[in-house]
Amino acid sequence: MAHLGTRRSRALALPVGLALTASLGFLPMTSATAAPVEEVAAAAPVADGPKLSYVVNISGGKSTAASVKKAIAKAGGTIVVSYDKIGVIVVTSQNPEFGKQIRTVRGVDSAGATRTAPIQVAATTEEGSTERLTASEAQAAAKKATAAEDPLEPLLWALPAIRADKAHQKTLGSKKVNVTVIDTGVDDTHPDLAPNFDAKSSASCVGGKADTTAGAWRPKADESDHGTHVAGTIAAAKNGVGVTGVAPGVKVSGIKVADATGFFYTEAVVCAFMYAAEHGADVTNNSYYTDPWMFNCKDDPDQGALVEATDRAHGYAWKKGTISVASSGNSNFDLAAKEIVDTTSPNDSTPGSRTIDPKKCLDIPMQLDDVLTVSATGAKNLKSSYSNYGKGVIDIAAPGGDRTAYQAPEGPAVDGRILSTVPGGYGYKNGTSMASPHVAGVLALLKSTHPNATPRQLERMVTTHAESTPCGEPYDINKDGKIDAVCEGGVNDNGFYGAGIIDALRAVR
Repeated sequence: MAHLGTRRSRALALPVGLALTASLGFLPMTSATAAPVEEVAAAAPVADGPKLSYVVNISGGKSTAASVKKAIAKAGGTIVVSYDKIGVIVVTSQNPEFGKQIRTVRGVDSAGATRTAPIQVAATTEEGSTERLTASEAQAAAKKATAAEDPLEPLLWALPAIRADKAHQKTLGSKKVNVTVIDTGVDDTHPDLAPNFDAKSSASCVGGKADTTAGAWRPKADESDHGTHVAGTIAAAKNGVGVTGVAPGVKVSGIKVADATGFFYTEAVVCAFMYAAEHGADVTNNSYYTDPWMFNCKDDPDQGALVEATDRAHGYAWKKGTISVASSGNSNFDLAAKEIVDTTSPNDSTPGSRTIDPKKCLDIPMQLDDVLTVSATGAKNLKSSYSNYGKGVIDIAAPGGDRTAYQAPEGPAVDGRILSTVPGGYGYKNGTSMASPHVAGVLALLKSTHPNATPRQLERMVTTHAESTPCGEPYDINKDGKIDAVCEGGVNDNGFYGAGIIDALRAVR
């Protein structure tokens, strides 16, 4: 069972795995990237321990891969899938010594368990409830909407905050552009998502091997609505219904990576990046962290292997032309500090307390090279109280919502959170999870305007066009005389806002 206290912000009591949502209501690879689907059977059981999943990272040619696969079977492992293009093999085993044994095999660069709790066949996800938009709120908003707006658009304070409403007068985005939401699943039957949803680019990667069965990408009735909310912020259609996305004319797809217990494990994330890359994703949104470690220390044999596998998969997607955006987290951590105290890892079993160096112990995928890292702002364009920060870590900022008194809603922000799609309706959430999709949407508009742009060019354009935002006054968000976070850097590059707050209109001019 997933517990509710997560590493992102224990005070917010978030569901495990939804690292980047501070809600008050609340993916077999194709043959192009994976080895043949037949599984390599394990040898006679080496030991009878809990069944765990592993990633085995290898180097060398086909002969090396073949010998490693034989060694995996000999050590009591069963191959789930082999991503030969990046040298990552997903394995399950009940041998408690599997990782230690396989790391001694020639051709194995690293190997590690992706979890500390046994693989579960089924479980119930514990999740906070989304605060749904009421009928009266919807009716009041519809009365304020202009003829050019969708009925709930007056409640979307973040669109004018990043000038997406003005950008829409120039472009809604191209149907040739695809944004893939790597998350808890996307409900493509929602009337605001159905017009733009691309089922051919969608799958479930839970377990590490893509399942393309129709609807496999959807969250089940008792599972999180997080991915559906993220998808709406990116690409809810401008169709006279409900809300409007930042890029309402582009395609959106969903890759489900959260399992039934609510955890985002490495094998699923690796699968997602590979599947997205092979199925035409121009942008991926990653509003999650990879369980079970808050930070994965590269000098730990297990955690280091998780960093390596995820980095290989993301690097493959980058080379295929996919740019990835990720949320920075909701713990108000300075990610550029010399030390951070992690008290919530591993979050799938019994967490302990450890002091880590964030330069050596990485939050993945957010801290991988070439991932665009996003902090959150509130209705007054200040860093959200919960948002992680850090000079040299944060690349850009975007609206994620904040309900602190200092950023009390004003103007169109009748609620300080972000309204978007959820199965069966609409609801409010806040978190850096909600900030990241605003950036993904602007990247989609940029890709629509510059179809031949590479990920590196898109990265430079989106940061160059951001609204430079200085650190401002000492950050005492609740005005109690205590500084809650320290912003370092200048107007064009600082720890709170990176290059600045995203600007959709500048991006499409």
